[in-house]
Amino acid sequence: MVSLWGAKRGDSDRSQSQEHNDNDDDEQNQTHHQEPTEQTRLLPRDDSNNFLSPDDPAVSPYNLWSVRALRALSLFALGISFVWWTFLLVSIFVSPPLIHTRGSGFFAFSYTTLAVGYLVLGLLFFTVPSKQMTIWGLILSLLLLVNMIIIVSVPHIRREEGGVGIASVVWATVISLYQVVQNRTVTWGKREEEERLTGREETRRSLREWLAVLIEMIFLVVMGLAVVLFTATLILRARDASLAPQGELYSVYGGLYKVHLNCVGNRTAEDPDQPTILLEGGGGPVEHSLQPFIDDAYQSGVINRYCYWDRPGMAWSENAPSPHSAGMSVDVLSEALALADESGPWVVVSAGVGSLYSRLFASRHLLEVNGIFLIDPLHEAYLDSIGRPGRGFLLWLRGIISPLGLDRLAGAIIRGRTREDRVIGRSAYQTGKFIKAKLQENLVAVTMTAAEVQSARHIQMGETPLVVVSSGQKVKRDPLWAECQEDLSHITNNLVSWDVVHDAPHEVWSSGEGRQVLEKRLREIVEASRAHK
Repeated sequence: MVSLWGAKRGDSDRSQSQEHNDNDDDEQNQTHHQEPTEQTRLLPRDDSNNFLSPDDPAVSPYNLWSVRALRALSLFALGISFVWWTFLLVSIFVSPPLIHTRGSGFFAFSYTTLAVGYLVLGLLFFTVPSKQMTIWGLILSLLLLVNMIIIVSVPHIRREEGGVGIASVVWATVISLYQVVQNRTVTWGKREEEERLTGREETRRSLREWLAVLIEMIFLVVMGLAVVLFTATLILRARDASLAPQGELYSVYGGLYKVHLNCVGNRTAEDPDQPTILLEGGGGPVEHSLQPFIDDAYQSGVINRYCYWDRPGMAWSENAPSPHSAGMSVDVLSEALALADESGPWVVVSAGVGSLYSRLFASRHLLEVNGIFLIDPLHEAYLDSIGRPGRGFLLWLRGIISPLGLDRLAGAIIRGRTREDRVIGRSAYQTGKFIKAKLQENLVAVTMTAAEVQSARHIQMGETPLVVVSSGQKVKRDPLWAECQEDLSHITNNLVSWDVVHDAPHEVWSSGEGRQVLEKRLREIVEASRAHK
């Protein structure tokens, strides 16, 4: 009886086991035939009793195709941004067709650098999103939006930045907003996968994750501070744009940019041979150096009429495309004078490096220039120092950080610098336009400009009256400068006078003795030019 009962029981157990196995097979087949979802495509959904550890590498937002697609989009945006960044970097030295900016171009480069940096940062810390990153991303987006509004709404800045600058700031704004979306999407994907594979959202962070969040936060704070400085500098530029120039702005070089030209005094029909003084500034805006002295001479009757202009990138003049040599500046001056219906006879008056430009103008207008007046002029032997590679690198570096406006903002807030100081005064050297002009001067000093000046010396008419007034301080301090001053007194055969003013600095007109000598020689060169005519 026991054996029979045991046999019957064994048959019953085998039957139940077989039925249970059949049910499992049915469930597996049913699961196998279910349409895969986004969550089950890469990893199958586990039962609640088989959750993974939160530290398992399989617990990753990359399991979702939407997150992977977002990362691919970030890589694509980084590629586009890097190409544009490289393009803008090259355009500082050589302007491609249709890409010239009438301003310095450093703002466009800075916005693109910001976009590239933000994309790289987002990719490096792609799987470590945080609420703090979202907050800082929104702050950065808002600040960039303000920058975009300023650039587009202020006509002067909009013209200087052009399509290149506007496109760059818009792109940076779009990238900052995109990074916020990316951060939120990855946060969602991370939570979804944690709940699916571990059974709950992971709220704790490892030390490595906290370190990653801290590093990204530091970079985002730095970017935010940079954009705050960009905004403050743009506000200063908008303020400076309200300073109207004396004279007119003329479109030159095929309408690519404008230069400022102003003529003071009227021509008299009774004395058509009376020359017009044509000023060329030194290392900075002529309005801050030579023009006030010449205007005093005009007011006192020493001269009857004078004209002055700003070289490209100086004061109210816009930047020229790169490369840009001294001879190219002289050509656009000639074009501006023609557009203003101004003609000679001229007596060119210049100081420092501006003397190279005056000599080029005289050699290209032989029949119109009746006198050359050089005030402590720069000799072409010093073009090597202007074109030093180290100097060029420092100018480029200054240009790159110029959108931060550290020196301009400090001057305006702490030292009380006015818009006149920043446009035509002692702070003009801080502007991006000025730095770009000096960088252009550096890049071609020993090549194009040196060749142009050498040719001008061969072409110059020997009968043109010449006056040279040199700084006694520089002559005593630098024997080479003294030799070069003597050499410049021989660029024509008609030397009216060469004076070395004993105690005068490089800006000879800033001393009392220097002003007396200059006024005296100015009268003499005007009379000599009339006789030469």
